[in-house]
Amino acid sequence: MKHLLFILSALCPLLSASGAPPNIVIIYADDLGYGDLGCYGHPTIRTPNIDRMAAEGMRFTQFYSAAEVCTPSRAALLTGRYPIRNGMCHDQFRVLRRVSTGGLPHEEVTLAELLKEKGYTTGIVGKWHLGVWSNDPKHHPMQHGFDVHFGLPHSNDMDPSADNPKLANALADQKAEYWNAPLYRGMELVEKQADQTTLTRRYTEEAVKFITTNKARPFFLYFPHTFPHTPLFASKDFKGRSPRGLYGDVVEELDWSVGRVLDTLRETGLAENTVVFFSSDNGPWLLMGETGGSAGLLREGKGSTWEGGMRVPGIAWWPGKIQSWSVCQDVACTMDLFTTFAKLGGAQVPQDREIDGKDITPLLLGSGKVERDVFCYYRGQQLYAARLGPWKAHFITRSSYGPDKPVAHEVPELYNVDEDPSEARNVADKNPEVIAQIKASVEKHRASVKEAPSQLVGSMEAR
Repeated sequence: MKHLLFILSALCPLLSASGAPPNIVIIYADDLGYGDLGCYGHPTIRTPNIDRMAAEGMRFTQFYSAAEVCTPSRAALLTGRYPIRNGMCHDQFRVLRRVSTGGLPHEEVTLAELLKEKGYTTGIVGKWHLGVWSNDPKHHPMQHGFDVHFGLPHSNDMDPSADNPKLANALADQKAEYWNAPLYRGMELVEKQADQTTLTRRYTEEAVKFITTNKARPFFLYFPHTFPHTPLFASKDFKGRSPRGLYGDVVEELDWSVGRVLDTLRETGLAENTVVFFSSDNGPWLLMGETGGSAGLLREGKGSTWEGGMRVPGIAWWPGKIQSWSVCQDVACTMDLFTTFAKLGGAQVPQDREIDGKDITPLLLGSGKVERDVFCYYRGQQLYAARLGPWKAHFITRSSYGPDKPVAHEVPELYNVDEDPSEARNVADKNPEVIAQIKASVEKHRASVKEAPSQLVGSMEAR
């Protein structure tokens, strides 16, 4: 009897008073940098709703995307696996394009599929980017476990309109009519050229509708925004308001959207039985200049395996479960959300394949640590760097999108990213034993990887 009471007491923090599993919401920004939010130190972009979310929950300071660009990072989040395992990466092509025929393999098990099996209603609102269903219907989100869908199949710059000038001018001018952003509801094409100035508002309306419609049953909402990926568009209510210019306008509207979601959960009485996680798919697109974001004190941005390319904001909110004003300095990543939320939803994590995500419930609830061996930084199909504890070794270095070639290091560059998050001081010569430990961990990881054929072959080069 004592053992039964102990088990029940351990489970109680994860259940509502009714004993129901928690609702789950993942809000995923596109190209939002580590330094783009008020609670992460931006001096002029106003994000009161996200800041309040962090104050009422937990802010991670060392949270990572599993890839440095869109497609592989999204595949990793939804499957809990490094993209090298399922072919959702490529050295040359980087991301799926409008013309791509590949997509997330059906052999992969998504978080939506696991939760749906446990009685969850599942919905996606926003950008998919894991296969273009107009090229092959099997790549639609509703073929990967989602009951409800509203959004774009890929990034908002991948289908230039007939009057689009050269790319550089189109991105600089930021005119909505330059882009065909096809908006779908399920398999139905709602608009071939969506008004991108209304996308954040319309996405938010759909997210709120999904929550209110399904408030009587457990639900999983995956809410991957289109912005602040360039080209940038803000509604008339936000355009011209931010001291940071158009980029700030877009992020402040994104903040409004987060506020509407959290307010809806409060108003419907669902807040204490809903865990919400906010993050970004990769670092900021520094190549875009003033229409790109900031990695703060971190080095480089989107497209690179320096910290600025893959360390991103990570904020968890679960009133009554996650301690308010919590700051977690432990390493965690988007792949962990797959494992954590599957278990919170009562699902069995697949046992027939390698799952790289860890269950970070102990971190969220402040009840313990999480054992983690090595975190690997891939660029395409190549492992560029690896982190073990506070130490990060770079085996190959390259800038985000510059003309430079990759440089392989016979002696890896080594940084203590706890002490030196800007990766400014290479201390390899003083720590050969650390490099040896990281190399051993990387070899153990490599031994577990059976590289899958790339699904991105045939895509155009990513910008």
